[in-house]
Amino acid sequence: MLPRLTDQFCDHLRDTLHAAGYDADGVVATLGDQAHAALGRGEPEPARRATRGGSPRETLIRMFLVGDAVPRDRAAQALGDVDQAAAEGLVQLDGDDVRAALDLRPYGDGAGSWWVLADLDAEQTGGPLGPDHVLGIGHASLSLARATVRRKVGSVLDLGTGCGIQALHASRHADRVTATDLSERALKLAGATFRLNDLRVETARGSWFEPVAGRRFDQVVCNPPFVVGPPRVDYVYRDSGLAGDDASALVVRGLPDVLAEGGVGQLLASWLHRRGEDWAERVASWLPDEGIDAWFVQRDIAEPALYVGTWLRDTGVDPRSAEGSAKASAWLDWFAENDVVGIGFGFVTLRATDSDTEVACEDLRHAFDDPLGPETGAWLDRVAWLRANADPKLLLSARLVVPPTVVLEQVSEPGEAGWSELVRRLHRTDGPGWQQETDELVTSMLGGFRGHLTLAEVLTILGAANDLSAEEVVNAALPVVSELIQHGMVLPVELA
Repeated sequence: MLPRLTDQFCDHLRDTLHAAGYDADGVVATLGDQAHAALGRGEPEPARRATRGGSPRETLIRMFLVGDAVPRDRAAQALGDVDQAAAEGLVQLDGDDVRAALDLRPYGDGAGSWWVLADLDAEQTGGPLGPDHVLGIGHASLSLARATVRRKVGSVLDLGTGCGIQALHASRHADRVTATDLSERALKLAGATFRLNDLRVETARGSWFEPVAGRRFDQVVCNPPFVVGPPRVDYVYRDSGLAGDDASALVVRGLPDVLAEGGVGQLLASWLHRRGEDWAERVASWLPDEGIDAWFVQRDIAEPALYVGTWLRDTGVDPRSAEGSAKASAWLDWFAENDVVGIGFGFVTLRATDSDTEVACEDLRHAFDDPLGPETGAWLDRVAWLRANADPKLLLSARLVVPPTVVLEQVSEPGEAGWSELVRRLHRTDGPGWQQETDELVTSMLGGFRGHLTLAEVLTILGAANDLSAEEVVNAALPVVSELIQHGMVLPVELA
């Protein structure tokens, strides 16, 4: 049954939460860093100990974050009319106790705090999720938010909004935000989230791109139901009803039709690793021959058995139960029948251009601390610069620098004649932490990139010092320089 969550109730609830100080900073201040971290790990007892005072804020934390039932009188002090809150679907009454019926939690970024409404997870309900379950703030949605470019734009489409996380972030840098979803329940909770935060977000219900047919946006973000497997729908938040990685392919293929000129689309996606097939060739086949810059970043590869077990537990299904065994068997059978040896997962960034399609498929499975969003924007800038300077004469006239975050690493081993070099590589210590092996000539060339000399002048000096012809040096250097620029290890002075 859909919760009511009327506009009038959401307006009243906003005032109540403000008065209680139930926001991201308030929660941390009440719990303290250790109890807050423990709660994030699923360990509630430290949070219970920190909220024994019974203040409205502590009561709200107990109800909505810890998941405990609280006495009716304390719930009334925190929420006001408890009967009204129950009628709206926010809480449920259990004799003289009140407990959460929905997940209501503060969520913040560097600019402030929001409240997000979603369904309770399997741990809080104590059983499997419902088929129309609306997922709350999860690792996937957070990783997409951190990977999204944050630049001022006119319009953003949040395709498959769920509880509305991506739309909340988009409201910081977009003049207009549109949020769509196939699920009526998701749009109900997302709409209440937007009202609760006093945001104007257009919502529309429908399948995939149907609600926005004929429209174009400056930016599109999408956390689609990307789970890979047989064509079925057990849970609308994760299952598309399409076989394999067809859901991810559908979004990638459809994005160019809704992107305005220069518009950027970003999504989480999964792709199959099939025996004898290159994953990069597979995802590149989803793209048109022209009109798109595309960056596929693979963050993880899961083997089928681990993948199935993880997603069963995610929905509260015990893989050892009869239900879990049946689902796992059908899932693994499908993988075996389709020669699937792994499932890749990562981010996709597309930009609408008026040129031939430029595709980069890269592994980024090592750990890194920085959010990927700034790097994504910088990658788009570097690709645009390389396209504008594709003529060798223009590239040779560029003045280049090596960023201070790029270091040269050399690994040597001892021998009878002294140290013998094993590896020489460049390493970006910021952003995604790219590494690239190099040699002595390239190292010498990079030493000349200080922004004073043009690339042509640096190569002339390099050729003379190593008894190489100008043509030899240029032909060898230009592809190397272009690749280093694309990865941010060398920058034109105007982008530094």
